[in-house]
Amino acid sequence: MSPPCGTPPHAATGTTLKGAPARHVGGADEFGAPAASSERMSDPGAPQPHRGDRNRDPPADIRLPLPGRGATVRPMADCPGPVDGAITFRPLTPADLPMLAGWLAEPHVRRWWNHETSPEALDRDFGPVMRGEEPAEDLVVSVGGTPAGLLQRCRWHDHPEYVEEIAPILEIPAGAVTLDYLIGPPELTGRGLGPRILAAAVTGVWQRYPAARAIIVPVCAANRASWRALETAGFRRVASGDLVPDNPVDPPLHHVHRIDREEPVCHP
Repeated sequence: MSPPCGTPPHAATGTTLKGAPARHVGGADEFGAPAASSERMSDPGAPQPHRGDRNRDPPADIRLPLPGRGATVRPMADCPGPVDGAITFRPLTPADLPMLAGWLAEPHVRRWWNHETSPEALDRDFGPVMRGEEPAEDLVVSVGGTPAGLLQRCRWHDHPEYVEEIAPILEIPAGAVTLDYLIGPPELTGRGLGPRILAAAVTGVWQRYPAARAIIVPVCAANRASWRALETAGFRRVASGDLVPDNPVDPPLHHVHRIDREEPVCHP
């Protein structure tokens, strides 16, 4: 299941963020798994989503992505050092779609997002949010001014179908937000960037949504990199249970992670 703010899944594809609540990241320090103005988050350590079910036939109307997908893990011995640079977020624009298509086609992203990359599919899934027609945000994540990934965020209760889907596992409090995320360039994976992006994303949620008291992100249990990144950033696992996975090859078990406004954010 992707977070509600993720893009909708379709028969042959899916997104890393499952929109109703987000669900992706595959590894502790990389993701497989954005507002009207650009944001810059403080990063002491360095330097809407919808969520779609890509395993079901798409309905006539647009479907939202569901919560959390993720990233793939590389052996640390094969990885360069940490990535330096301030982490910033800005809204996704039509000019970014070719770059996003390239990211979604990368094997470490495709494994969890399972998303179509044709221009028509990208406009179908990301266009409504860019045009302000859907209550979610798709944000380009930059590190040191260089685009590095995508962050999706939205309020759970703006997508009641996802609140209903997760209800047997966890009750979603009013105002709660969910995230989905990915790191695009393969050379940036496995370098500790995922938890840093998540820590900055948490700060951004508290600023963007003053009424939000919690961020709740479901992640496919098989996507260890993703849920480990959440835990490194200060999220705690609060539930586990079956949800429809973004990629039909995965079992339905998901872990649900949460951080509350009163809890400290970890800046790796």
